[in-house]
Amino acid sequence: MIRLEPFVQSDFQQLINWIDTEELLIKWSGSLFSFPLTLKSMAWYAKNTNVPYKSSAFVYKAVDVETGETVGHISLGGLSWRNRSSRISRVFVNKNSQLKGVCQQMTKAVLKIGFEELALHRISLGVYTNNESAVQCYLKSGFGIEGVSRDILWYNNEFLSLVEMAILEDEWKVFNAKNT
Repeated sequence: MIRLEPFVQSDFQQLINWIDTEELLIKWSGSLFSFPLTLKSMAWYAKNTNVPYKSSAFVYKAVDVETGETVGHISLGGLSWRNRSSRISRVFVNKNSQLKGVCQQMTKAVLKIGFEELALHRISLGVYTNNESAVQCYLKSGFGIEGVSRDILWYNNEFLSLVEMAILEDEWKVFNAKNT
């Protein structure tokens, strides 16, 4: 099991160490950051986050409850309090924790925060088509595919497309009731 805790300055270096290639950076953040990540870019990223009904983003680290070890990172950003909507972004699972269900646990935990604590109505995300394991994680977490933004990012001499996915609060309630 994992729990989500706010991503704070003492967590910056660990995430920088994890995202040690440009390919990982692109999968994690698209074109938001330049490689390599820096303490300054992490400070910018975490600034003014995690304040209910004021922040436009909530940034978390995922902690294994048994070991206390940080195993991942997830963000709920682009909040529109008026429209009660947000977008999951910058999801990362440490390579030592992959294939253990951590992505699904993190996704379900952030959905619970979004729908139960923040009273959101819609949560969306985008995932590149070359990240099939992430697409499967989100489908298993209750998301539905809404479409594909074709050739949205030029990387490594090819265009990457983005699968757009979302879940509404009523869909989450039904999915959560079936899977608890």
